[in-house]
Amino acid sequence: MKFSRFIIPLFLMVLVLGMNAQDIKVEPPFWWSSMPTTSLQLMVHGEDIGQYKASIDTEGIRLIRQQTGDSPNYLFIYLDISPDVKAGNFKVTLTSARRQKTFEYTLKERTTDTNRNLGFDSRDVIYLLMPDRFANANPDNDTVEGMLEPANREDPSGRHGGDIEGVQNHLDYIKSLGMTAVWLTPVFENDMTPQYKAYHGYAATDMYKIDRRFGSNDEFNAFVKSCHDKGLKVIMDMIHNHIGDQHWWMKDLPTKDWVHNFELRGQTNFRGEVQSDPYASEFDLNQLERGWFVPEMPDLNQRNPLVADYLIQNTMWWIEESGVDGVRMDTYVYPYKDYMARWAKEILEAYPTFNIVGESWVEGPSHEAYWQKDLPGMDDGYNSHLKSVTDFQIHFALRDAFKQDFSWNTGIMNLYYVLSMDRSYSDPMYNVIFLDNHDIHRFYSTLGENMDHFKMAYGYLMTTRGIPQVYYGTELAMKQGTKGGDGDKRVDMPGGWEGDARSVFIRSGRTADENEAFDYVSKVTNWRKGSDVIHSGKLVHFIPQNNVYVYFRYTDEGRVMVVMNMNEEEATISRSRHIEMLRGYSKGFNVVTDQTHDLSEDFKVPGKTTTILELKN
Repeated sequence: MKFSRFIIPLFLMVLVLGMNAQDIKVEPPFWWSSMPTTSLQLMVHGEDIGQYKASIDTEGIRLIRQQTGDSPNYLFIYLDISPDVKAGNFKVTLTSARRQKTFEYTLKERTTDTNRNLGFDSRDVIYLLMPDRFANANPDNDTVEGMLEPANREDPSGRHGGDIEGVQNHLDYIKSLGMTAVWLTPVFENDMTPQYKAYHGYAATDMYKIDRRFGSNDEFNAFVKSCHDKGLKVIMDMIHNHIGDQHWWMKDLPTKDWVHNFELRGQTNFRGEVQSDPYASEFDLNQLERGWFVPEMPDLNQRNPLVADYLIQNTMWWIEESGVDGVRMDTYVYPYKDYMARWAKEILEAYPTFNIVGESWVEGPSHEAYWQKDLPGMDDGYNSHLKSVTDFQIHFALRDAFKQDFSWNTGIMNLYYVLSMDRSYSDPMYNVIFLDNHDIHRFYSTLGENMDHFKMAYGYLMTTRGIPQVYYGTELAMKQGTKGGDGDKRVDMPGGWEGDARSVFIRSGRTADENEAFDYVSKVTNWRKGSDVIHSGKLVHFIPQNNVYVYFRYTDEGRVMVVMNMNEEEATISRSRHIEMLRGYSKGFNVVTDQTHDLSEDFKVPGKTTTILELKN
């Protein structure tokens, strides 16, 4: 059978023909030829479609099996597509006792563009933002007819109208900070009720559509292309633990066990540590894996093979369709861990240059490290296949480092202790480290709005091991809101909306404190972008003494010395104590002040400062 040369547009992707034809929905809406995997699951949904049998008469495309759901309105068709099959349309025939229907399915040609799916690593600094709260370029899509929640900027927990185009309009601002990657919180359709407040994007109601209040699928693809053209990578936020209760599945579940039973399990226990606890009870493990995150978020059952296949294909579809460079997987430790390992393995085998970071909000390095791949000494035999985890342990240590009790085992000692346990990880350089994020209080407010402490913490973030992530507004020392709720962590960027009294995207629109923070952040981050020593260097640190913490990053070609002085007064740094790292170096260039320090003998550093020195012979 010959393929049509005509590639039909998305809104006409599925055509139903024949006697008394009815509309059906097929997901994925299209696929590609010569994909890294030859298997393809088609979920076909339509009235009584389960009564039909599928057949395909196309060379190179083999129908492996078909399966109905508990609902009569689903048919799952599994295909094997030879790598030799060319791009184009092929026909699927559906036959029942009395009727026959056909629909055409499209295989697109894969792009030859190599500037995509690049992954991310310790050379990068990730800028995390919430599209709804960053900038609004198109007020016409703030409230969309037919969607449940209108925009209401007066409600701190409501939808405010930010969109993808708004982010795209400020890519130069993001790049000027020294950022190399952009992570958007989820942009999938979240057509949830106004009472729920789904501006955050974590309650998907259609996993193949961009929310129209953010833009369109085409606009998201164009956004990724614009980022790549500017040398910025894109990390896409995904959720496989749950969906929103307004997802179209919930009106007609494919199988009875598609989601877990809320009446039986209720909410999760929110204790991700259970997954790596060798003494965990079955009750606690079931509660974690099968309990719903909140009553509005049905918990997906990834042990249903149909669900698992659907979710893995959805990830591949977005990677191929948009060209994103990485995925951040929300609530990584909540689903069945065998599924998460399969998902990570299949995605990274299909896209070897790609990277994934799993959200692992747990207590303690051992629990955190459990989720990183190839961990030695795993007595349960588990391998997550995951390169990167969200290093909450660094966040906890930084949060506590600036408390005023500087005894021998508190304060800045927290930073020493957390790194001293890095042997827990298979590769801590892949850990994503951060001061705060969209689920945590604004770090500047956590520090009591102390600018010196803020700069010290940021300096540490940019010079220790790992992949730094910076939450939008941190570059302005953004404060926690005062109206209550999660909206206080997610306030709007001033100037992102037409009519705002000022714009923080330009220097004249920022306060003196905001410019001070901005200047520091942009200087240190841009320096880091060009520092191979920070990207790939080893780390040596010295036990903090007198509230002063000294560590070095080094390679055969370079060396950086970092001194965190928590005291109000300046501190004297002993050359002899640090001679193992200073031998052969007599000068240090201060990357913040542009001054050169004499390191040939004991030297002084100012108080309340993280001093970053590039060592010179």
